[in-house]
Amino acid sequence: MNLSPKYLIEILKLNGFVFKRVKGSHQVYYNSDNNKTVIVPVHGNKDLKKGTFLAILKHAGISI
Repeated sequence: MNLSPKYLIEILKLNGFVFKRVKGSHQVYYNSDNNKTVIVPVHGNKDLKKGTFLAILKHAGISI
């Protein structure tokens, strides 16, 4: 399973999330359809931990 932040951001964009802003190493994405905001930590080329990856998807309302 690909756990990179880039891959997570692609999934979010395909589900209607758009880039809102950045604060440090965290990017904020927003979906106006369901009024949800998701924060994605982007720390260089490091992969996210599996639990973090799945928790962000769950918070966004996206099932695998």
